[in-house]
Amino acid sequence: MNKVLAIAIAGCIGTSTLSAQGLGGLLKKVTTDSTVTKSVGALKSKLPGKTGTGLSQEDVAAGLKQALTNGVKKGTEKLAAVDGFYGNAAVKVLMPPEAQKVEQKLRDLGMNKQVDEAILSMNRAAEDAAKTAAPIFINAIKNMSIQDAFSILKGNDTAATSYLKTNTTPAVTQAFKPIINESLAKVDATKYWNTVFSAYNQLPFVKKVNTDLVAYVTEKAMYGIFLQIAGEEQLIRKDPLARTTDILKKVFGQ
Repeated sequence: MNKVLAIAIAGCIGTSTLSAQGLGGLLKKVTTDSTVTKSVGALKSKLPGKTGTGLSQEDVAAGLKQALTNGVKKGTEKLAAVDGFYGNAAVKVLMPPEAQKVEQKLRDLGMNKQVDEAILSMNRAAEDAAKTAAPIFINAIKNMSIQDAFSILKGNDTAATSYLKTNTTPAVTQAFKPIINESLAKVDATKYWNTVFSAYNQLPFVKKVNTDLVAYVTEKAMYGIFLQIAGEEQLIRKDPLARTTDILKKVFGQ
């Protein structure tokens, strides 16, 4: 574009016989030529602070942060409610795979109540921990860069959740473990767990079980939370009714 204008200007200066009418015709042609107009539009869309959609970079970042914050709040609130984990088959915390044979043998021995109490206690601990999750995630959202926001906007329907998972998992795991530990103790999950596996380990000819209950419940709690957040993000991206604010409508309506 710059070369075209430079040639046109040089021609105007170097050609003394160009009439006023001819110059006007040239200017008219330049300003109405569709190719030039499109080029100008493309250049404008690349100016600093512009996104090409009529939204500023700040708008896009704000919209995505709001979407993630809403998803985090809704997702954690659902899971923190009574039976948020226990009543949701998609995230319910069950016995770990390596302990499922143990579970079946204990049930065969008439210990259904003890096993059920252990499972319920693990889920209650996860629900309790979910109450404290939102602030950790929201703090990470606040630190999202504009570059991150654009990558997420162009990504798949769970790109924001993936970003959050990548950037918070180590910190959340570290923060969750003492919370889960305390929660398990509060609802006597550790006691039930110990009761179940102490009984099992006393059986003859069985392989002893030593599973880290805190680590396991922490992992399952985090899995459930990220699954909920992903569902909320997909709703905002796909369902116009889920875009409850003007900024969400602008960003995700493009």
